[in-house]
Order: sequence, then structure tokens, then C-alpha cells
Amino acid sequence: MTPSRRAVLAAMAGGALAGCAGPRSAADRSASVTGSPSTSAAIPTSTSTPGSSPSATAPSTSRAVTRADIVARYGHAVPHTWGFDAPAVVHALPAAERAIALTFDACGGPGGSGYDRALIDFLRRREIPATLFINSRWIDANPAVFRRLAAEPLFEIANHGTRHRPLSVTGRSAYGIPGTRSAAEVYDEISGNQTKLTRLLGTPPRFFRSGTAYCDDVAARIVTALGERFVSFSVNGDGGATFTPEQVRSTVAAAPGGSIVICHMNHPRGGTARGITAAVPQLLATGHSFTRLSDALH
Repeated sequence: MTPSRRAVLAAMAGGALAGCAGPRSAADRSASVTGSPSTSAAIPTSTSTPGSSPSATAPSTSRAVTRADIVARYGHAVPHTWGFDAPAVVHALPAAERAIALTFDACGGPGGSGYDRALIDFLRRREIPATLFINSRWIDANPAVFRRLAAEPLFEIANHGTRHRPLSVTGRSAYGIPGTRSAAEVYDEISGNQTKLTRLLGTPPRFFRSGTAYCDDVAARIVTALGERFVSFSVNGDGGATFTPEQVRSTVAAAPGGSIVICHMNHPRGGTARGITAAVPQLLATGHSFTRLSDALH
């Protein structure tokens, strides 16, 4: 990772990605501007979807990967990284890609199960494609809304975990949210929602993002082993759902081609919808376009 990339990610850490855990204090928002599933289920590892090619980094296998497989392979592995960056984690679209990928997290749980209808309705009206990273708890709280979103070709559904935990094999936390504590818990966090999404969608999700987007390098390898690609971000569009509409607008409107923008769709009282509504026309006017992750990452 280049020094400039490291500096960018360090600055982004100031914009908390715990926007699924409820509002934060004014001091935290100011800092942002500157910067139990089944343990025996076998999980399909194919990442292919109709009309798309399987990921080169996560090929399908002839046998499902089980919790025991993951524990045997990664149970004693020692992580060497922690944060937004790890081998195989995707931060941006391919270099030749000039489009921008808008991604919206829906995290669920206390304070995180809202639905930003104004945001989604705007994307529909303007026919702006997006990738929606949805947590298992949010699906449980919004089953009818989820079914409608899943049926719309404009959107694709991705895996945002089962309990919205940072993905760690040693229990590291991010923004005060405890992380998974072992390879077995990493498996549970990924596969619980993977199983649910596979059942609801009819095909496994291709992409995963952990709660807070934090992971270590061992956990990131487990994501790949379970047939998904860990997608982080290059532009923190709404600071964990804490930015004002103007902060969202200015941040997202400045995104260059190839960016993966992270925002939230579960805080209707925040500034995300109004900021995106203002930023998207600016980006379109300057020649940018928008894409789902699956249409840009092959």
C-alpha cells in the first residue's frame, strides 16, 4: 500500500462507519468531518449470478465450505493487519473504469433498522444503480421493503453480515463495536446472512462488507474462502450517517471515476438522502456515470 493510500485511509477512519449503531455526539460528528446462526450449515461457495461471471478470486468449488473447514484452516492463523486494508479487499473499481459505484449499508439492530425511503426513491426516479449491503437484522425488521428492493434490477443486494460486527479473528473492536473473536465467529458472521440471502434471492451474494468495514487479513481470507469478495470503499460519503447534507454533497460530488462510495440507507433523519440528491446531478453533469459493483468487478 502506498504512503498516500495509507494516509487517505487513516483520514477516513475519522469518519466513523458505525452509522448503524445510532447517532453519535456532536464532538464525534465534528471529528468525522475531518477526516446466532447455525454452526453446521454448509454454505454454497459459488459467486456467480445470472448474466455475470464468477469472481476470479473466489471460484466455486465442488464441495461446500463448512464451519469446521474454516476452523481447521484458519483457527490458528495470526493476523498482521487491522483496518480498511487487507490483501484481496477491493477499495475501488478497475483502473479503466470511469463510472462510480454508489454503495449503501443497511445495518440493522437498535438504532440501525430505519429505511431512508427518500434516498431510494430518488435513485429510482433518476435510474441510478447501486449496491445495497444489507445486514440480517435489517432484513428481519424490514421484510416487505427488502423483498421489493431485491426484485428491482436497478439494485443488487450484498452481504453486510449477520450481527454487524467488525471482522476479526482476535476480538478487535472498531468505533466501540466488538469484533468477532475467532475464525469460527468470522464464519458465523459471514455465513449466517449469506445463508439467508441465498434463500431469499435464489443465488449467493457476491460481495461482503463487515460492520464498520474493518477487518484483519485472516478474516478477509475467510470471506474469500466462503465465495464472496470483501468490498471496502475509497470515498466515505456520509461519515457513518453523521454528515450534514452539505457535507455529503461536497464529499460525494468530489468522487473521481472508479470510486466506491460508502453511505447509509438506514438513517432517514440524517443528511444522506439530501446530500446524494444534490451530488448525483453534479456528477452526471461532469460526465460521470454510475454502476453496480457486479457490473464493474468481474
